Amino acid sequence: MEFGYLGDCVGRPAPVVLPWVEDGSVWANADMWATADQTRDYIVGLYRTACAHSDRSVRALGLAAPATVSWWPVDRRTTTLGSLLVRVVAETAQHAGHADIVRELIDGRAGNDADDALPPDYVRHIQAAADTYRPS
Repeated sequence: MEFGYLGDCVGRPAPVVLPWVEDGSVWANADMWATADQTRDYIVGLYRTACAHSDRSVRALGLAAPATVSWWPVDRRTTTLGSLLVRVVAETAQHAGHADIVRELIDGRAGNDADDALPPDYVRHIQAAADTYRPS
């Protein structure tokens, strides 16, 4: 999320190749969970790289810098880096911690405003990846 909002949207693309962007699976929420071959060190390292990249964007451009979010509706695409920073902080707060994950497992819904349960195929796909770490 940081690479997109605090990088791409202000003309500063990620300094690393993101597999879910490269293969287009980001639009199927592939960026929301780890695959069996993505190690803890990889994930933490990627997050630290994203944070450092975001920090550099804010320092270099400032909060008033213009931003464009290509995946938002046309009439709302134009914004500022500062507005996007607030959005990222709010998104991080919403999704951080195990309480939200547990809630999603209990009620089968993603986020606070989801009208539909998670698609069963999506849940099975994520569960299959998680099961590779289940003790035998």
